[in-house]
Formats: sequence, C-alpha cells, structure tokens
Amino acid sequence: MKYTKLPNTDIKVSKICLGSMTWGNQNTETEGHLQLDYALDQGVNFIDTAELYPVPATAEKQGKTSKIIGTWLKKSGNRDKVILASKIAGPGDYTAHIRTTGFSKQSIKDAVDNELNRLQTDYIDLFQLHWPERNTNTFGVRDYQHSPNDAWQDNFKEVLESLDEVIKVGKVRNIGLSNEKAWGTMRYIEESKKSNLPRPITIQNAYSLINRVYEGDMAEISMRENIGLLVYSPMAFGVLSGKYIKNTAAEDSRLKLFPRFARYSSNQATNATKQYLELAEDNNMSLAQMALAFVNQREFVTSNIIGATNLEQLKENISSIDLELSDEVLNAINKIHNVIPNPAP
Repeated sequence: MKYTKLPNTDIKVSKICLGSMTWGNQNTETEGHLQLDYALDQGVNFIDTAELYPVPATAEKQGKTSKIIGTWLKKSGNRDKVILASKIAGPGDYTAHIRTTGFSKQSIKDAVDNELNRLQTDYIDLFQLHWPERNTNTFGVRDYQHSPNDAWQDNFKEVLESLDEVIKVGKVRNIGLSNEKAWGTMRYIEESKKSNLPRPITIQNAYSLINRVYEGDMAEISMRENIGLLVYSPMAFGVLSGKYIKNTAAEDSRLKLFPRFARYSSNQATNATKQYLELAEDNNMSLAQMALAFVNQREFVTSNIIGATNLEQLKENISSIDLELSDEVLNAINKIHNVIPNPAP
C-alpha cells in the first residue's frame, strides 16, 4: 500500500480508501465486515461513510452502513488502526427523512452525535459536508444556472463556527467538503482564514476517466491551497469495469438494480468507455485497474475511494495501487479525453 497524509495534518492515510455505501443494502453486515478485514490486511487504513448511507437513501435503512462499521470496530478492536471519515447530509427532498434544517448548529451537533453512536466510537477523524446547501450544479449537472428563487443566505462563517464547536469538544478532528464547487471551496477557505476557524483540508468529489471536470478549476485550488481530493466514483458506478459493455454484469450489479443512476451511461460516456477498454486490453490490463491507477497517480489526489460488492472486486480494486501507468498509456488516455472530454460530468 502507498500512503499520503491528510493535508495540513500528520494523519497518515492509505492512497486507497474503502468506500462503504453499499453496506446495508447491496451488502450484508457479514459481507461488510469481510471487506473491512480484507482491506485492513492489505494496508488500507482509511474508511469513508456517511449518515445518509446506504444508497439509494431511504428512511428505513438510513445509518445502517455506519452501524455495520461500528459493530466491526467493536468486535475487532481496530479503532486505533483506522481513520474514519463521515458526512452530514445536505438539505433537499432526498434527505428530508433525516432532517430539514440544513447545516444549522443543532443539525451539525445531532449529525455528529448520531454518527458517533452508530460507529461506536468517541471521535470522527474527518467530518464532511456532503453537498452544498445553496443551489448549484452538483451530481452530474454540467453547467451552473443561477436561480433567483434560491432562498439560501451566506452562512459560511456560521457553519464553520458550528464545526469548530464539535472539534473543540473532541468529537471531530478535521473537516472537509464534498460535492463542492470552486466558489464555495474558496469561500470556506477564506472565511476560515479571516475568522480563525477550522479550515477544510479535503474535498470529496467525483473524478474518473469519463469525468475529469475537477481539473477545470478545482485542481488548481487543491494544489495552491493544499486541499486534497478524495475521489468518489473512480469506477463511474462500475461502468469503467467494462462489464456493462461486455454484458457480463451480474444481476445484482448497481445499474441493474438501480437503473435510474444513469449519470455515467450516456451514449458519449459509453463510446469513451469502449475506447478506454480497448486501450487497457491492448496494454494487458483490465479497464478497472487502468481507471483506478489513473486516479491514483494524479498529484492532487489524497486518496481514491473504492467500493465493491464482493471480495473479488475489492481485491482487483485495491491491487491497482501496484500499477504504474506509463507515459505512453497516459498520453493515449489524454488523446481519448481530448476527443470526448468529460462525457459524464
């Protein structure tokens, strides 16, 4: 395994982070525990969850993912061996079953306390804002369209003050963002400087061979402001395994179970994926490993969050850390990207 540090800290994290959002839905508690055992044996010490999980989000299953991690921590005694990241859900109809009060002071306190109970621990290493409260283009929306009906009011300082309180009492060590844009990221950074408040050290956004939007402006912020990218969907919901093109996807694969998750399934995305699949096979590697290795090698990436529904997938995904893509392969990837840029933003 390779390791980095969470920016501006001495906290060592594995370059591969274990994602967990299928546990409690597509995966049982036993399967989640087996994945945790295997990942830890391979040197993975970074685990990402959220109060929202598992996905798709429902009131009946909300929080089950973190409970699975919590029972594993309790029976294994491995809390001191892992770095835990979680998130407070952003507002909207999708999360109204959790709360309707956004990132208010009480919401943040409740979210942290509830996650601590589910995780059966007394601190969270990295607590993230799952998506912005304001209206902006997230989750596959390509361009920003301003809404004059957006009722959101600037509360960056208030949110950081609330996060500062949970840090001061020892419940949270560090904070991060997720699904955030350039303007919001810089507002949080500048507000933290101006008001001597906690500074976001990471941002968890989508990034993959077919979604390199992060390179447009966020990559510069990562490098100049030292805010590390935690990559989610590096496999684009499994599309970049090639299994949907080859028609080898299992009946319990994500897009067969949940076809509405079509963010990475446009005709252009499929065309690009076919070209990446051919490139990988021409170079004697699987598309999955090439896709993950590409992410692993990006200089602005702190950790690559991989998810799997079985141990074979998990084994292949983690082993991508041992693959170093040559300049020739990287140049070929960029040629495809230049012709079909970001078909699945």
